[in-house]
Amino acid sequence: MTFTDLLMVYLLAINLLDFVLCGADKHRARRGRWRIRERTLLGLAALGGSVGLLAGMRLFHHKTLKPAFRYGAPAILVAQLGLAVFVLPRL
Repeated sequence: MTFTDLLMVYLLAINLLDFVLCGADKHRARRGRWRIRERTLLGLAALGGSVGLLAGMRLFHHKTLKPAFRYGAPAILVAQLGLAVFVLPRL
């Protein structure tokens, strides 16, 4: 397996995880149960799961009014895209 293959598997897994956790947190919020920490959701986004978090926010209508998510998640994605444009051609 090449580095690119491993990177793609990693990104798919972390985005899926952040998406699922966003849905689980919304489900728990509706039932007044134990919640997933915001720093966990944003931390996973920072580690590469920003697309999954943004998709979960949109699909589940979750955390869309919180500034840390409304502006932070897109900012993380833009930073990651900028990093990818800078780093990937050099690999």
